[in-house]
Amino acid sequence: MAAPKRGRSASAQSKPGRSLALILIAIVALTGGMFLSGNRTPRLGIDLAGGTSITLKAKADQGSAINKANMDTAVDIMNRRVNGLGVSEAEVQTQGSDNIIVNIPKGTNSKEAQQQVGTTAKLYFRPVLASEPSGGATQSPSPSASPSGSSSPKPSASPSGASSKQKASSSSTASPKASATSQGRAVSDALKAGSTPSPSASASGSSKPSATPSATPSASSGAGTAAAKLQAQYAALDCSKPAERAKVGGASKPGEPTIACGQIRKVWYKYVLGPAAVDGTEVKKAQAVFDTQGASGWQVQMTFSSSGAKKFADITGELAKNQTPQNEFGIVLDGEVVSSPFVQQAITGGQAEISGSFTQQDAQSLANMLSYGALPLSFQEQSVTTVTAALGGDQLHAGLLAGAIGLALVVIYLVVYYRGLSVVAMASLLVSAILTYVIMSLLGPAIHFALNLPAVCGAIVAIGITADSFIVYFERIRDEIREGRSLRPAVERAWPRARRTILVSDFVSFLAAAVLFIVTVGKVQGFAFTLGLTTVLDVVVVFFFTKPLMTLLARRKFFASGHKWSGLDPKGLGAKPPLRRTRRPAGPAAGSVDPKEA
Repeated sequence: MAAPKRGRSASAQSKPGRSLALILIAIVALTGGMFLSGNRTPRLGIDLAGGTSITLKAKADQGSAINKANMDTAVDIMNRRVNGLGVSEAEVQTQGSDNIIVNIPKGTNSKEAQQQVGTTAKLYFRPVLASEPSGGATQSPSPSASPSGSSSPKPSASPSGASSKQKASSSSTASPKASATSQGRAVSDALKAGSTPSPSASASGSSKPSATPSATPSASSGAGTAAAKLQAQYAALDCSKPAERAKVGGASKPGEPTIACGQIRKVWYKYVLGPAAVDGTEVKKAQAVFDTQGASGWQVQMTFSSSGAKKFADITGELAKNQTPQNEFGIVLDGEVVSSPFVQQAITGGQAEISGSFTQQDAQSLANMLSYGALPLSFQEQSVTTVTAALGGDQLHAGLLAGAIGLALVVIYLVVYYRGLSVVAMASLLVSAILTYVIMSLLGPAIHFALNLPAVCGAIVAIGITADSFIVYFERIRDEIREGRSLRPAVERAWPRARRTILVSDFVSFLAAAVLFIVTVGKVQGFAFTLGLTTVLDVVVVFFFTKPLMTLLARRKFFASGHKWSGLDPKGLGAKPPLRRTRRPAGPAAGSVDPKEA
């Protein structure tokens, strides 16, 4: 019998503990990461946790192409809408190249979300009449707006209306997060009573700023009552609370003042905004560019239509005349302030740029919002699935029960047929189950993976795939024993043949899962993803756990001696007589002569 090859292969055979230690370290590290992240269970999909799932299919609109940029912009806008309704756990994500899935858990505001999620939005430019942090935040600076192509450096906003105000410099805006992430400059004082909340409104230069905005129109007592109501709403508004944000901004009319919220670096601010001065549809183009000749860094350049250029020149001219902390205009999308740059001069010519300490991602996000105040694409509702929490719990229970039954049947088969070898198989199944559970728990917050019912089915199918790999290896070992070899060489000789078969089988399964994941949409992708993940883990477990463990057990007397309960009994397998090494007799020495021939 040929001895096992020396070298690297022999070294690996003699030190299987290294592979076992490696996979143990991986399990401990992943489990520790799961507990440290606080995600101790996989995220459940809508069909298991209960809620509403809306599938939207994109359609090209007015020459807009269905591409990744437009789809990502639509996801950002939709995400702001559904989370603006107070659905903090809602998620919006693309699936395939032209589908968007909106998952709203437990039915919260599902009807209102369904009405708003795929509709077009309106973008407005409104003068900022007052703004301040909401929830005790400190003041933060705002970006500046200037005529495009201006050779002068971008000025920082220097409030001059009152000596008590602090000077603010330009900074970044418009973070590309799902919620309305914007930059606005809060001010501690508000409009003096009697100022007109319109694009031409000016703030009083009184040295005694008011603590809250009155913005009271003096045209009539009815207008005064409306302004007083607006002032009371502003004073009570806390933009740090999602429920409060959902109540403001969205229902206001373009020609009326309103209150709104905006976010600066994860801190919420509240605003009093005048009537809309420019409609977002009058922005012909917006793009993020890098200032290579100056120190402004990334900035957003806007080009207006002819009518929009005149309106924008009027509003910026009026704001520049004020020379107060309210020389800002708010860019308002879906009732939330996504940016509030300030101006110091009228911007004419139909072109303007917003500058600050932008990152490339910030600038691109704001440019997308300006370019697509409404959704960049039209969407057609494909399906709406509503599942109650009770039904989702029943489905999860049924799925887990099916998995437990399938696992129990596999274990019974292994014990009956392979006896002692079933210990190796069950240990490998346990390691595979732990890795699958931990990785699914970590993938929830990482890539928004949610375990739905088809995904549970994929995990159940994977039990058979994993067990099949063990069976292939065990049968190869048995074949070697039937040929008359002892267990230790049989384990090593069987591995190369079993390894090829296992890799080919798992590759076919993974390829099927990948194709299914690419060509399908919706919940079926959960099945494909789980099947692909468990197939990859099967290879890892077989190579780094099953094979090394089998090498160690082959050195134990119970298995090496072929005990009848080991599953490797040579007599029970019908083995041939043991193979023995034979030596060929030495040939005659060179030059010697056979005596018979002499």
